[in-house]
Amino acid sequence: MRIWLDADGCPNDVRECVFKASLRTQTPVILVADRWVRLPPHPYVQMIVVNQGFNAADDYIADNAAPEDLVVTDDIPLAHRCVTKNVSTMSRRGIEFDAANIGERLATRDLMEGLRGAGMITGGPSSYGNLEKKKFAETFDRVLTRLLKKNGSKTSG
Repeated sequence: MRIWLDADGCPNDVRECVFKASLRTQTPVILVADRWVRLPPHPYVQMIVVNQGFNAADDYIADNAAPEDLVVTDDIPLAHRCVTKNVSTMSRRGIEFDAANIGERLATRDLMEGLRGAGMITGGPSSYGNLEKKKFAETFDRVLTRLLKKNGSKTSG
């Protein structure tokens, strides 16, 4: 089992939470981005820098994540690709994506992108604050614990 982080724009709080859990559970973490992200010394963390092409990091994650893995991303098309491959996927805001909700989220994302492109909506998502940090940590712990049990890990979350 591995934890994949879509590291482009990933908040430090999310990385710290994932790194702590990685140490506790001895679970490898792979950060993927189109540029180097500064990391603390950590025995289970690997950084992969991909070409700076459009969606290169997303393509790498989608092509390499496996059903026993966990992907953390706010990119809805990437989440859709992962869920389609039966890979556990969640957002940095603590939303777990699954077959029951990813279609609606993808449709909403496409609608909002169209409205923004037409100038009918400006701005992006709300800021990342304490509520989002707490929700991420709770969901991450729940999903990680479930995957560790499912994959037969001797270490618990």
